[in-house]
Amino acid sequence: MKTEGNTILITGGGSGIGKALAHRFHDLGNTVIVAGRRKDVLQEAISGRPNMYAMTFDADSAAGVADFARRVTTEHPALNVLINNAGIMRFEALDRHRDLADAEATIATNLLGPIRLTDALVEHLVGQPDAALINVTSGLAFVPLTSAPTYSATKAAMHSYTVALREALKGRIEVIELVPPAVQTDLTPGQATRPGYLPLVDFIDEVMALFQQSPTPCEILVQRVAFQRQAEAERRFDEAVTTLNEMARKAREAQQESLSD
Repeated sequence: MKTEGNTILITGGGSGIGKALAHRFHDLGNTVIVAGRRKDVLQEAISGRPNMYAMTFDADSAAGVADFARRVTTEHPALNVLINNAGIMRFEALDRHRDLADAEATIATNLLGPIRLTDALVEHLVGQPDAALINVTSGLAFVPLTSAPTYSATKAAMHSYTVALREALKGRIEVIELVPPAVQTDLTPGQATRPGYLPLVDFIDEVMALFQQSPTPCEILVQRVAFQRQAEAERRFDEAVTTLNEMARKAREAQQESLSD
């Protein structure tokens, strides 16, 4: 993937990994559009940065995504890179009957959202030079977190969808999967300071170094995520499921104890 001179659209670009990617790609000389629901955080993300733009859209609405795709290609006809990063993570209990609103919202945002936006923009991207499509999935696509089962499932689905896109668009759009491990962001309450999670700046440093490799890897895998990505291939999947979920439980408990002291 060419890392400079692009026009890049990043969904969920107002915070966390999306914002960090937006700033790093902007620093390399790209025009960057950040998109999401909250205008205030988007405006803060682009503050003081020429050639960065903020656009609101609702990833959960099919009509809203279609309208957004028309607006963004009209206002930014040179758009040639799409980064599907927007996502939500909700904790769910699987051992009792529950309201499935969280599961349904997670599927709408994390799976239907990027599928709809990719569909709306694919013909535009095919006609652009140096076109690239980047889907942000998760290490949980490969080893699930039992307390966030629908999130893990949507990321597994996006991994599969990305593999299919890569084959279908071969030679026309470069398709890349970015696979974060547990990173210190505001994705869930308290996660930005949770012990044992990878600091955001360290994650982005490693990610940008991988993006600048030639050729760009089809999967952007920082070292920390190899434990999950390679678990099945290395025949330690069951052990990884147990280890990951125990580590996550202990990290949350340790943080809660520190806050109560």
